[in-house]
Amino acid sequence: MLTTLEQLEQVYGQPNERAIWKEISALNVDYRAFVEASPFIVLASVGAGGTDCSPKGDAPGFVKILDDRTLAIPDRPGNNRIDNLRNIIADPRVSLLFIIPGVGETLRVNGRAAISTDPDLLATFTVGGKLPLTVLLVSIDSVYFHCSKAVVRAKLWAPESQIERARLPSAGAIHQRLSGGVFDAEAYDRDMPARTQATLY
Repeated sequence: MLTTLEQLEQVYGQPNERAIWKEISALNVDYRAFVEASPFIVLASVGAGGTDCSPKGDAPGFVKILDDRTLAIPDRPGNNRIDNLRNIIADPRVSLLFIIPGVGETLRVNGRAAISTDPDLLATFTVGGKLPLTVLLVSIDSVYFHCSKAVVRAKLWAPESQIERARLPSAGAIHQRLSGGVFDAEAYDRDMPARTQATLY
């Protein structure tokens, strides 16, 4: 087991120069382009109860750039666990991963988050007359792009990598197993497409 930084660096060595200079403290024109094109992010947080990592998605550019060091992320309806928000109340540190379909490179942001209910800010995220309950304001500490190797190895965007949803347990089947068999999986799966569309916003 590796238990010290010295041991770790003996195995991996030092990062190359490019890996160092790509990390900056604010969005530049290139990193702005990634934020504006991304329809999907992963938000990670840490709190007293542990860590959390949650997906968030909407139309490309749904994460708004308020200035070069501030991002705004609407919190759309979900399962109401609000694990990330609970964590942020205790510890504002967050990390974001911006993903763009068809693109190998991703964008990583580390910073500190605050939860806003400002009416004027919420109104800027209105979709179909519906507002988010809150908006997450992320103050950027560091931002850098990540190379495409992981996406290339995974063949993530290759058509032949896509699988049929039926090869995996349905959401209803998962709930049924977790409930000990009492959950109505058939009804849940039947109604889910309409329910999902009705509760997106």
